[in-house]
Amino acid sequence: MIRVVIADDHPVVRAGVRALLDTEPDIAVVGEAATPDEAVALAEELGPELVLMDLQFGDRAAGAEATRRLRALAAPPYVLVLTNYDTDGDILAAVEAGASGYLLKDAPPHDLLAGVRAAAAGQSALAPAIAGRLLARLREPRVTLSIREIEVLRLVARGASNAEVAGRLHITDATVKSHLAHVFSKLGVSSRTAAVSAARALGVLR
Repeated sequence: MIRVVIADDHPVVRAGVRALLDTEPDIAVVGEAATPDEAVALAEELGPELVLMDLQFGDRAAGAEATRRLRALAAPPYVLVLTNYDTDGDILAAVEAGASGYLLKDAPPHDLLAGVRAAAAGQSALAPAIAGRLLARLREPRVTLSIREIEVLRLVARGASNAEVAGRLHITDATVKSHLAHVFSKLGVSSRTAAVSAARALGVLR
């Protein structure tokens, strides 16, 4: 039996996913979480084989960090990302955090069920379009920002000051400036606005 925790801040989404999974005799939904912290707590308490993880909770792109925390548990569940977001930055963050798979919420039911079974068995479960983009990223030389650089730029895109970015990410102002300097250099720009625009054009930011 594959025991699953669903982590998504939308009750309707959780209900829909549960309704689909409940039709399968080899899958049991053992918990639902509306926040990343709840997902980690439920995983520690219930020991599921798999957590279905959204990437966005409210205005926070916290799914990748929650995935990292889940994979660091003493008995880590596999994590299958199920989200609406498919930028390169989102995909890279989730995969580097330890997600076994990445599916979009508009995936056909049979693809979702196959993904759940594959991810719970420790196999890769990537939507075809996602897999293609990851392969293209590996094959083609292109601008690559680190996960931390993407996190900094994402907050900058929302209008956060250097001090606010430092507070949110628990780093110093000097570190924020260093990350931005690297971003500007990699993207060939000289301003925060231009960096955000270039990152969006490259598909790094939403």
